[in-house]
Amino acid sequence: MTNSINEIEHSQVILVSGSNTVKTHPQVARRIFDAVDSGASLIVIDPRRSPLARHADVHLSIRSGSDIPLLNGMMRVILDENLADDAFVEMRTENYHALRDMLYRLDMDEIVALTGVSLDKISRAAKLYARAQNSVVCYCLGITQHICGTDNVQAIANLAMLTGNVEKENTGVDPLRGQNNVQGACDMGALPGVFPGYQSVADPEVRHRFERAWQVSLPKTAGLTVTEMTHAASDNPIKGMFVMGENPMLSDPALGLVRESFANLEFLAVADIFLSETAAVADVVFPAATFAEKEGTFTNTERRVQLVRQAIAPVGESRSDLDIITALSEKLGYPMPYASAAEVMEEIALLTPIYAGIFYDRLAPWGLQWPCFDREHGGTPFLHKYNFARGKGRFVPTSHKPPSEPTDAEYPFVLITGRSYHQYHTGTMSRKTPVFNRECPEGLLEIHPLDAKTYNIRAREMVRLSSRRGSIKVKVTLTKTVNPGSLFTTFHFAEAAVNELTVAARDPQAKCPELKVCAAKIEKLET
Repeated sequence: MTNSINEIEHSQVILVSGSNTVKTHPQVARRIFDAVDSGASLIVIDPRRSPLARHADVHLSIRSGSDIPLLNGMMRVILDENLADDAFVEMRTENYHALRDMLYRLDMDEIVALTGVSLDKISRAAKLYARAQNSVVCYCLGITQHICGTDNVQAIANLAMLTGNVEKENTGVDPLRGQNNVQGACDMGALPGVFPGYQSVADPEVRHRFERAWQVSLPKTAGLTVTEMTHAASDNPIKGMFVMGENPMLSDPALGLVRESFANLEFLAVADIFLSETAAVADVVFPAATFAEKEGTFTNTERRVQLVRQAIAPVGESRSDLDIITALSEKLGYPMPYASAAEVMEEIALLTPIYAGIFYDRLAPWGLQWPCFDREHGGTPFLHKYNFARGKGRFVPTSHKPPSEPTDAEYPFVLITGRSYHQYHTGTMSRKTPVFNRECPEGLLEIHPLDAKTYNIRAREMVRLSSRRGSIKVKVTLTKTVNPGSLFTTFHFAEAAVNELTVAARDPQAKCPELKVCAAKIEKLET
């Protein structure tokens, strides 16, 4: 299916990086395949030969954690081939010369050595991306879950701006969110340094506006991220925690630290629809309603705010998230007398400029994409058409930062974690579904046949998988999906909890944990 560079010069290119899209975002993958069937070209950056990679025009099978050298190498080729969008760079960006100078200092032989990808493939991918009429980048947690995750995203942004793939439809940089409504949660201020709409808590004008509306005094400084709370261990400044719809006792890295942190809490409350591993250690559990038992909105990865309608009454003693929060707030002395979820949305519109035109009566049937500035505004299908939020887009040169934990003679394998098609996250819901359990009943460790031969391991054998933090027992599956020297497994299964092994290191800016790389070893178990 591979086309020549000239044949695709005026078509669409889709670059997918750090995403096993078929397994984790199947509806997005379906649209990618539809585009490919219609003539689009596909570039996949992935250490594994994923289902999407098998259909790629160019698959760049990088060493895990070498995204920045690869992207910088692609940009160097673009400069050498005079494929940069000079007009866009001149009119819409700043700090280009710093990026250009950094790229011209690159040693391409070093890029090949760091990434494990040939110069020919890097060059083919760069030309394919830069020569297309429209190119789009889709990325997911394989980009962000590194100690250099923020720089990884910046390098992707540099690539898009360098080629002018920002201001047009069917271009841009599209993050594929890890769970449903992650976008909406972030929009509503479920981040430690912002109010709803990404308005900084450090901005006095913003803070005073929320203080007037809520009639309370609000903090001037950012709070803590999830792993800063769950990895604090005995030094944890948090004495009480309320966890909603999350299962950090299985999903967070370095579970030994998580257990210690939770053991040092004076009080833990959990709201969930099932008794998760985290709920099992809580002092109080609030039974929460499912999506079908409540009203509200979900905001998806394209910033589309979608209406959720209640289909049935909450089962048993379960209550909606809004009902739980408002009832708890009233017990704590701060009444929240909202009559409905629609009334909450009206307050959101009042206080959040990018949501100012979003009301329940406007969301049927297809929702609205923010920013939507007033009731007459039709929403924004794609961003940055005329300018960036900061004015001009700023190039920020990025350089390689190796993973926090290198391999060595004792721990010679790179362990990568991810998801399967038939299970979801920590299995709190999906493992209660017989059909999913039939298709994916247990965790499996992917190992290349050459490595299996070296260790005299056969398919379906149980092995001990260990890192510097602990060990688990897991069955192996032999596959060429992974490269020699790499291992892959999922984190869905408590009985083979791979996050016992992952590192606590995190990106210094976004604080996102490095779940995609740690050093590991395998041992054949005696029968």
